Formats: sequence, C-alpha cells, structure tokens
Amino acid sequence: MTPPPQFEVVRDPLWNNIRLDPEALAIIDTPAVQRLRYVRQLGHAFLVYPGATHTRFEHALGTYHLARRVTPDLHIQLAALLHDVGHYPFSHALEEAGLPRHEMLAARHLKSGALAQVLERLGISAATLLALIQGTSSSPLAALVAGSLDVDKLDYLSRDAKMCGVPYGVIDVDRLLTSLTLVPALAVHPKGLAALESLLFAKYQMYRNVYWHHAVRSATAMFKRLVRRAIAGGRIAPDDIALATDDGLAHELQQRDQTGLARALRERRLAKRALDIPATELPQETADWPARDPDLLERVEQRLARELGLGPDQLFLDFPSKPEMFDVSIPVVGRDGNASDHLGLARVAPELHRSAQRLRVFVLEPADVPAHSIIELVTWPRQEVAARLDGERTLLSAVGRVSAES
Repeated sequence: MTPPPQFEVVRDPLWNNIRLDPEALAIIDTPAVQRLRYVRQLGHAFLVYPGATHTRFEHALGTYHLARRVTPDLHIQLAALLHDVGHYPFSHALEEAGLPRHEMLAARHLKSGALAQVLERLGISAATLLALIQGTSSSPLAALVAGSLDVDKLDYLSRDAKMCGVPYGVIDVDRLLTSLTLVPALAVHPKGLAALESLLFAKYQMYRNVYWHHAVRSATAMFKRLVRRAIAGGRIAPDDIALATDDGLAHELQQRDQTGLARALRERRLAKRALDIPATELPQETADWPARDPDLLERVEQRLARELGLGPDQLFLDFPSKPEMFDVSIPVVGRDGNASDHLGLARVAPELHRSAQRLRVFVLEPADVPAHSIIELVTWPRQEVAARLDGERTLLSAVGRVSAES
C-alpha cells in the first residue's frame, strides 16, 4: 500500500507555490473548507472587475502560506487556514444586512461535523483555534490571525488587487514578514514601518476604488435588501444562508424573489446614483447609523422612497464606514507607543477615511433627491431619525434637488 504524501504543493497566482503539510491537507479535504471554493472573495465586485471571481478558498490557502512563513506554530497556521470557514456568501454584505459576524459562525464547523472530527484526530484544540479566529486568544502570536497587521490582510489586499487587475494593492509583504518579531508579544521592527505604510495606502486605495466602487455598493445594497426581504418573509433562514455558496444562494433567492431584485442583479440592472457626495464635502460630524443599524436604515430607505414617489424596494441609501481601517496598534521594537503613533496616524487617519467615503443614494427609477435633506439626515443621531419615523414626520425638504444619473 502506498503511504500518503507527507505534503503537497499547490500552484497559486499570487504566491506561486504553497506547501500544504499533512495537517492542512486533512483539514482542506473537509466539506466545510471545500465550500469556500464556491464563495467569492469579493461578492458582487465581479460585476465591475470581471477578474474578481477568486474565492475564499484561495484566500484561505494564501493566509495559511503566510502564517507558515512567519511561525512554525501549528495552531496559528491552522487558525489562519480556517479563519474564514464560517464566512457567508457574497463577501460582507450579509453582515452589513444584520447577520452575525462570520467569525462567530466558525464554532459550528470547529465543534461538530467532519472538520471537528479531523481536528480531534490530529490532536488540535478546536477551542484554541476558535479563540484565535475570534480575536479572544491570549497567545503572543494571536495578532497574526486577528490583529491590525495579520496575515489575512496581507493576503486579501494583495490578492484582491491582482485579481481585479488594479495597481493599488501593492504591499512589500516580504519586508513586513521579516520585520515581525516577538518581544514578548508580536511587534514590528522600525525597519518595517515604511512597508507598513504601503499596506495602509493599499488599503485606502482598495476601499476607495474597489470595495466602495459605486456599482459594487449599488449591487451590495440591492442584495442586502433582497436577503432581508427573504428572511423577513420566511422564505430563507439565516442558518441556511450561512452554509450556502454564492451560486446556491443566488439561485434560491431568484426562485422565491418577490421584489424583482434577484433578477435585476443577475442581469446587472443596477440601481443608479441619484446622489453621490464625497464625505469630505459633508459636515465633520456625521452619524454612524447608516452603516451600523440595518433595521433603521431600511426604514429610512422605505420612507424616502415613499416621499419621492418610488416603490418600496427602489431606493437605497449607502454611506459605508470603517473608521478602524487604519488602526495599526502593533508595538514597535525598541520604541514607546505603537506603529500608529510613529506613523502619525492619529492626525491623518480620520481624513483618509473621509476621503475614501461617499454618501450615495441609488434608485431603480429616475428621481430627484434633495441633496441638502440627505446631508442633514446623515447628521442626525439615531434617536432623532427614529423619532421622525415613529412620528410620521417627513425626512425630506424640497431644497437642493439633484437629478438621477442615467
């Protein structure tokens, strides 16, 4: 009988050759990990960038590869491999729609089923892996899996840029990896600060030009509404969504769709911009409820649609926010403070975030949207918005109307 191979080498378009050791091979062959072959990394971005059809599976292999380059710690390597095992289809849209974070869903795979059995056979602690994935581990290496400078970011920024065909995600990965050290927790050598700056600039460029591209955000907003409608109508269960693939979920939604949004997405008939304002032109203080409160956001969208004479699923307000995107709290070897302090990010990070953000209103039918009223709306705190909705008070004025783009 031929003994099993001790390792295999996989060809990868980003890292060339990825060596998979026996433990990784056993884990990869489980249904939970194989599902990731059919979950695209960037959701609806392929509607804009045709090459963006790469998957969570490729990303998982790449993340494992980078972890393996940094440390021989098997738990860290396997946590990197499994960090997205609970990920929903269509990128982060469903988390924006109000479903639990995908890290929380990893437990169902690590604690039961074929993957749990493999981990037990290998003598790998599922609890240790879960803590690393969910960012609750006390390991000095935990930041490699869930930190401000983790191998997840190093892979996805590089991979997303390459597969989209854009020059924005260029990171000096080798320099960063060789600059990492333990003193006693994970830290970066001062010689790696310039490379760390390249990562931050890559992230800024990718959010501004890819992740928050107007057509990607339009498709994402439509998809969120479609899924929320399906869940509210009992046509699909959140637990089933979490185990679905992109194509499987898209097919299921199209079979039971009562909004017309599933077919519109399938045919790339996306909602158009009726309003598109850079955050740098907005008041300094804006509210975070459009990005943090999907229930309130949908109520606002429905009220705005009604006030503008549109149908109930024909308007989408989009104001994505990720203020933590420039957080690099990793210590710097031999210096006080962390990398954020030494890069001066406290001064520039808020403005970089604002520069990447845009306030948009998308519509499926032409409508005149009063810019002044929408700007005022996103400055109101959640309580004020909810009170207006509850009191049937108007959200719009007739000031500053802007015509929808064709």
